[in-house]
Amino acid sequence: MTKIFSNFSCTDLERSAHWYRTVFERDADQNPMEGLLEWHFAAAGFQLFQGAENAGRGTVTIMVDDVRAERKRLSGDPDGNLVVLAQQGHV
Repeated sequence: MTKIFSNFSCTDLERSAHWYRTVFERDADQNPMEGLLEWHFAAAGFQLFQGAENAGRGTVTIMVDDVRAERKRLSGDPDGNLVVLAQQGHV
């Protein structure tokens, strides 16, 4: 394997893309097809897909340096997907 992508479906791609731009602190890296945005990282990636029928069913864990600071910076996902913030060495 060279890369793994997690995929979240959303009801409104523009609204959700705005939130994930805030999460990742940058625009999507690619728009490979209509209704799909991708953010690329070293060995993983994140896909945001326009698909109301599966919206709100995803879970992703994002490792951060400071959980408290990130929690203050971010508010809830527009579609109710579970975004878990974790910090190395903390439970």
